[in-house]
Amino acid sequence: MQINITKARELKPKPDGTKLGFGTIFTDHMLNMDYHPKKGWLHPRIEPYAPFQIDPATMMLHYGQAVFEGLKAYRTAAGKIQLFRAKDNFVRLNRSCDLLCIPEIDKSLLMNTLKQLLNVEKDWVPKASGTSLYIRPTVIATDPYLGVRASNTYRYFVILSPVGAYYAAGFNPVKIWVTKDHVRAVRGGIGEAKTPANYAASLYAGEKATKNGYAQVLWLDGVEQKYIEEVGSMNIFFVIDDEIITPMLNGSILPGITRNSVLSLTKQWGMKVSERKISIDEVMEAYESGKLQEIFGSGTAAVISPVGEMKYDDKTISIGDGKVGPVADRLFKTIMDIQYGRTGDTEGWIEPVC
Repeated sequence: MQINITKARELKPKPDGTKLGFGTIFTDHMLNMDYHPKKGWLHPRIEPYAPFQIDPATMMLHYGQAVFEGLKAYRTAAGKIQLFRAKDNFVRLNRSCDLLCIPEIDKSLLMNTLKQLLNVEKDWVPKASGTSLYIRPTVIATDPYLGVRASNTYRYFVILSPVGAYYAAGFNPVKIWVTKDHVRAVRGGIGEAKTPANYAASLYAGEKATKNGYAQVLWLDGVEQKYIEEVGSMNIFFVIDDEIITPMLNGSILPGITRNSVLSLTKQWGMKVSERKISIDEVMEAYESGKLQEIFGSGTAAVISPVGEMKYDDKTISIGDGKVGPVADRLFKTIMDIQYGRTGDTEGWIEPVC
């Protein structure tokens, strides 16, 4: 499928790569593509980054029919640009589309159009250590209609943002708060989809956590509120008595790409790894017995995020004396080395761009 390219007349100044935050700066161009019920996905185009003009009755605004993804492009020491597990992100995007009744998009079309956009914006991929170009593919329902049904038309778009560390603390332990009063998702719903509704459901408890000095909320299951599920922007892992444990995917947990990378690497390293139900009581008991060695999260934005403190009920526990644990440290360095081309890719996770 031919892609039309319209270049911006004026280009923005590139930011200082050593002072990047997360998600506040956007590149000169974006990718747009539309869906027509009789013609399918059509008219992919690269255009200057600009606001959308949409009807006030646009269905996405009223019924939340939208999905998105998050991945990154990395610049290697040789100046090459590459993607990490982009094919897996597009598989997950289509799974989210299916759950939200959105027509799937051909994965080769997704990859080819993204690569063309990155070739246009290659100068935006930062060079400073630990930085990258964050990629946000999104699909929104565009029918102007007030009534509960799936839309007939859609817009797919991709925007790009040069970023540094997701957390202000960088690769240092963060504090998380376990909530018993709020739930994010339940099995049989859309908890496993990457859709704005799941993040909207997390905001209220997230605000409470932030006001009390915590970086994220650790969610429990929505039925019994005893089994651990995930953190607001990350999957979660526990190292208990030399066993790496993460909650099994059950339909209400996002199947993280970095989560899968962690499982693959730790199994290769010969570590004992389990995907299973794990209750908050089991974690607290492991802490009391001295068997809780590490807690860390995994996700595209932060890669690996060590947890140094966790609060549950009226009890606050400190993990690893507030220091980064050896498992989290090894995973962080290994994944980063693969992403930035400092070590060989034996898993087929790297997709070269230019």
